[in-house]
Amino acid sequence: MTGAAEPTDLTRARYDRLAPLYDLVEWLPERGRIRRWRARLWRLVPAHRVLEVGVGTGKNMPFYPAGATVSAVDISPRMLARATHRAARLGLDVRLHLMDAQALAFPDAAFEAAVATFVFCSVPDPVQGLRELRRVVRPGGHLYLLEHMRAEHRVLGRVMDWLDPVVVRVLGAHISRRTVDNVRAAGPEIETLEDLAPLGMVRLIVARVP
Repeated sequence: MTGAAEPTDLTRARYDRLAPLYDLVEWLPERGRIRRWRARLWRLVPAHRVLEVGVGTGKNMPFYPAGATVSAVDISPRMLARATHRAARLGLDVRLHLMDAQALAFPDAAFEAAVATFVFCSVPDPVQGLRELRRVVRPGGHLYLLEHMRAEHRVLGRVMDWLDPVVVRVLGAHISRRTVDNVRAAGPEIETLEDLAPLGMVRLIVARVP
């Protein structure tokens, strides 16, 4: 296989490989502020038709709004299998789909909101993925994103650029993405941009679909 499919297949393989240990590796940070950030983001999400992109093992599931109709997608079959088990344990009626964020198999304007947490660091073409979110969310709906990204500090940002190829090879996630710029390039209008970590390295983004 050649062309655009190669990085997508590589991303899927990386997360399939990581799936059995994913929750264990992230247990400590998830017990602290990351869990609080997730809860904070989901409190903003309306209880309507909601899409979660990059559901992973289902870490956001405890925070889904009561009464929402949630569809959740992931590119990794092994991650999705773990999310399926978590949904069953929590007694959630969530529609889980094996799907690429860059080519969502949903019609236009199918949702009132779309949510992603720490996802667009690993989507091979993040602008295309964000354009897909814009397409499937109705005009006037919102994207809710919690993302880590390149530091705004000049020296640290360059260090992150240098380390990025190594980190993505090991963990599957880029550490030097300019996600705010990517959201703007995809077309949604940023309404809220909140720094959650120093130097803009983690941000909560709320963007309106025009």
